[in-house]
Amino acid sequence: MRFKKESVIRASAERVFAFHEAPDAFERLQPPWQETEIVQPPASLEVGTRVVLRVKVGPLWQTMVAEHVEYEPGRMFADRLVKGPFAKWLHRHIVTPRGDHECVLTDDIEYELPLGVLGRVFGGWFARKNLERLFEYRHQVTREACESSQG
Repeated sequence: MRFKKESVIRASAERVFAFHEAPDAFERLQPPWQETEIVQPPASLEVGTRVVLRVKVGPLWQTMVAEHVEYEPGRMFADRLVKGPFAKWLHRHIVTPRGDHECVLTDDIEYELPLGVLGRVFGGWFARKNLERLFEYRHQVTREACESSQG
């Protein structure tokens, strides 16, 4: 399965990428409605960096471990889920310049739910709805941070 979210941000690609590299960016991108404990935040966006989270899914806490597997400074980074609720998860964060003061932020995710066909049939709509809500929030946070004078 694939999920893709694109947004135009009225800020340079450099500024948007720098936002993602900031030490507090990952924490700022966590939505307030999702109970999440950041056990190990990312130290950088570089290949090999690991992130460990505990996320409440329904009544249960789920540990998620992601590892950064691609990194092109100023342009793109990607993480792969090593442990968590998805059978497969590869998430590319791409920043594409559109002139000096505008860019496109793209979150491109290839994922598979657990349980194969059963997971897709019974959980596909739920996963997609949650991804849409999550990335709408994250793009809004990024837009507000990068388009403001504070950054």
